[in-house]
Amino acid sequence: MAKIANRIILFILLTALTQLGGLAYIATLGVARVLRLGSVLARISLFLAFYMGVTYAATFIAPHFGRVALSCFAKPADHLVVRSPLYCALNRNYVTPGLLRMAEGLADHMDTRFPGTVTVALDANFPFIDGFPLLPHLSHADGRKLDLAFYYRDGEDRFLNGVTRSPIGYFAFEQPNSTDKQPCAGRHDWLTTRWDLASLQPFFPVYGIEPERMRAAVAWLAETGVAEYGVEKVFLEPHLTDALGVAAPAVRFQGCRAARHDDHIHVQIH
Repeated sequence: MAKIANRIILFILLTALTQLGGLAYIATLGVARVLRLGSVLARISLFLAFYMGVTYAATFIAPHFGRVALSCFAKPADHLVVRSPLYCALNRNYVTPGLLRMAEGLADHMDTRFPGTVTVALDANFPFIDGFPLLPHLSHADGRKLDLAFYYRDGEDRFLNGVTRSPIGYFAFEQPNSTDKQPCAGRHDWLTTRWDLASLQPFFPVYGIEPERMRAAVAWLAETGVAEYGVEKVFLEPHLTDALGVAAPAVRFQGCRAARHDDHIHVQIH
């Protein structure tokens, strides 16, 4: 019974983390039983082969279900890149064609306005099934959501092209000042993904957001993005909205139960 329970737990974890990993695991168990593979190394190798196979196949199947993959193999001339191959390896890089056009439109705008600028994509959505959660996000479940990394500069005000403070683009927060708007100050919600992760902050490099590019990107999303690409919401913490001067109907606070948005920009379309 313990063996079966462990297999069920592993199936659930692999499915929750990658959507397709559970399928690869089931296939591994079946083939390993038929071939009588007792070696752990052999089973792991078989699982990785199945997992890479289904992940690769998903890039061709997903368009039939209304989603396309953001490529993790950027070319030198690309203006839109995914932060890490990890996102593609975990199948977190899928969007609707409309959202892809929006992201490419933003990246082209930023390159035109600031030649050579790269726009960095983070978490998107899984390839299949509307409503399937992309943990730990609350809303990345239908192909219409995409997170974008901030644009950064170093301590000497030099733009850091394609660089993020965190290796994955998340959790390196821009801390508000005591006089800034802090709608969640003093709250201690139990059920929340608004994690401050204070112990991690000293490990991130001391970069600052590059205000001109940040302002241009959010303004484009709130104006051209809304008018031409169906942008519905842009989530950003209020203290950054105020600091950048980008207040607009589409630029909103996500609420106190959702993750902080002073480490990335969340965009969603209709």
